[in-house]
Amino acid sequence: MNFKENVRIAIMAIRANKMRSFLTMLGIIIGVGSVIAIMTIGTTGKDFLIQKINEAGGQSVYISVDNKSEGRYTISGLTDDDLELIKSIDLVSYVLPEWSSMGGLSTKLVPEGFCSADGVTEDYQRAMDIKVDYGRWFSSDELKAHSKVCIVSHKTAQKFFKTDNPIGRTIDVELNDQLVSFKIIGVSTDVESSLFSTDDIENMMQSWGVEFDFGKIGYIYTPVTTMMEIYGETEYSGVSVLAHDVMDLDRVGEMAVGMLNARHGIINNSVYTYQNMATLVDLLDTVINVFTIFISSVGAISLIVGGVGVMNIMLVSVTERTREIGIRKALGARTNTILFQFLTESVIICVIGGLIGMAVGFGLSLITSIIMGAPVSFRISTILIAVGFSSAVGIFFGIYPARKAAKMPPIEALRQTG
Repeated sequence: MNFKENVRIAIMAIRANKMRSFLTMLGIIIGVGSVIAIMTIGTTGKDFLIQKINEAGGQSVYISVDNKSEGRYTISGLTDDDLELIKSIDLVSYVLPEWSSMGGLSTKLVPEGFCSADGVTEDYQRAMDIKVDYGRWFSSDELKAHSKVCIVSHKTAQKFFKTDNPIGRTIDVELNDQLVSFKIIGVSTDVESSLFSTDDIENMMQSWGVEFDFGKIGYIYTPVTTMMEIYGETEYSGVSVLAHDVMDLDRVGEMAVGMLNARHGIINNSVYTYQNMATLVDLLDTVINVFTIFISSVGAISLIVGGVGVMNIMLVSVTERTREIGIRKALGARTNTILFQFLTESVIICVIGGLIGMAVGFGLSLITSIIMGAPVSFRISTILIAVGFSSAVGIFFGIYPARKAAKMPPIEALRQTG
């Protein structure tokens, strides 16, 4: 009997007991579905987070200072002269200080709202490739003058001004117990610089059942000097440094720390430190991968339970078809032929269950990705794992029933009454 004939007989046996076959597949469906969903959701979440981190400066070095007295100086932060020193490094493309805060927001149309304000430099637009659709970005002169100007996103403009182009209007933000009026000079679709945009936060909080009026959240960019003046600060606690080549990030960090130590007469290396943000991205990637594998392994336990169910049903099938086995062996069927017939049936049950589980898993992943607001990340390897694992379960748990059927003596089998 060839393979095609084995498949035909196996499908006929499955169709003859549809409900029993479905219940047998259920454990496989749940197992494969859960593993596929976990792996796909894990991959989707990982790709989404890494993308957001990279957009927020993941491919950079962060230079920070530990406030303490050292040598002739009291080191409390990074000064503008320190930033100019770091900029002098040939490998450096941008030095980006930032001061972020949150506070109340109000306009004539919307008297109460919430605002995330990011103080940045004029270089931030070029470094992060931010596109200004209306108006302009602030200039270096406005940065030096501590001008109270800002750039808002399209969504902020629409929510608080009911227009796409509110250039020239003012937006009031409460920062450090002060009500500051910023003049809008630009509108950008990419102004939401935080790790999670308004849509991301809204989708996540709604999925958690948290109610909030997301129509009253706004994002603005303003000169970092303005933000520091509002908070009475003159030095930076840290600064992001971008290199021309991402492979030079560690070298840039070492050079920057060395130059700062030399400038301030620092003897040890405990005051200025650097962190390669790309390393953090790699660490996050590793952590999420390990976590996903661990959770998937827990989910795979249901596949073992499903495999035991397959074995039980196949043993029942062997018992029910004892007379058929005896007749076939009496007519000359070989032991291997009987073995492969029942093994084929076991594998087909598991493969069909695996395909249904795969569809269920991808469906759950798609729903979750929509709730997260992140594009779902499918992997060919995930499909191969699902089909391969379900087939392996069918073979492993189908061997014993198939061997029992194949080794059944034909005389004893023919004694069974139909």
